[in-house]
Amino acid sequence: MPSSTLIVIPTYNERDSLPRTIESLDRAGVAADILVVDDGSPDGTGEWAADLSGRREDVHVLRREGKSGLGTAYLAGFGWGLERGYEVLCEMDADGSHRARDLPALLAAVEAGADLAIGSRWVPGGAVVNWPLPREVLSRGANIWVGAVMGLRVRDATAGFRAFRRRALERIDFDEVEARGYSFQVDMTRRLAAEGFLIEEVPIVFVEREHGESKMSRGIILEAMRLTARWGAEHRAGQLSALASRVRGRRPRR
Repeated sequence: MPSSTLIVIPTYNERDSLPRTIESLDRAGVAADILVVDDGSPDGTGEWAADLSGRREDVHVLRREGKSGLGTAYLAGFGWGLERGYEVLCEMDADGSHRARDLPALLAAVEAGADLAIGSRWVPGGAVVNWPLPREVLSRGANIWVGAVMGLRVRDATAGFRAFRRRALERIDFDEVEARGYSFQVDMTRRLAAEGFLIEEVPIVFVEREHGESKMSRGIILEAMRLTARWGAEHRAGQLSALASRVRGRRPRR
C-alpha cells in the first residue's frame, strides 16, 4: 500500500549528499515516499536518483530541464504529490542540514492537527550546529524583520524543513506564488496564516551542510528583501483599511 506521506527533496548538484540523505531517512524508519525534484544537475544527481527509482517503489524522480529556483521546485513537487493523492507533503533539503530523525516530530504535529508544521531553529529546544556568526545573525535578523513588517507570529518563517497537510496546499493558488528563492518559505507561511490555518513550530537541530555549496546568492537576498517589504506594506495597508471600516461602523447615525 503506498504511503500517504511524500517527502519532496529538490536537488541541484547533490550527487554526493543525496544518497546519504535517503539513507538517513531509511535509518529513521519514516513511512513516506520520496520525490527527488532535480533541476538538470550537471553532476549526475538526476541520473543517480532515476537509477534508484528503478529499484525502489518508494522513490520517484521529477526531472526538470534547468535550474529554476527552490520555490518552483517545491511547487512542482507539491503539484505532483497532490495529483497522486498524498495527504501530507514535506519539504527537506538534500545536503544533510535537515536531520531525518527530526521528521517524525513534524509528522506527529500534523497528525495532532497542525496544517503546517515548521522545523524551527529559533524556538526553545531548536538549535544550529557549525554556523558562523554572520549566518546566524542573517537568519535571526530576517525572521525578526518578517515578524515586524508582516505580523507573522512565527519564530522561523524562513525555515525549509516542513510538513504540510493536503487541505492547506489545496487552498493556495500556485500560479500566484512568485517567490523563487528562500523567500518562498515566507510566502507560503503568510498565505496559510492569512487563511487561518493552524501553524505549529517544532524545535529541530539544523546542521550546517555536510557536502556541496550553499545556494544562497546576492540575487536571492535581494529578492527576499524586495518581496517581504512589499508583503509587509500590503499587510499594514490591510490593517489600516480594516481599522477605518471599524471606525466608520461605530459612528452614530444622524
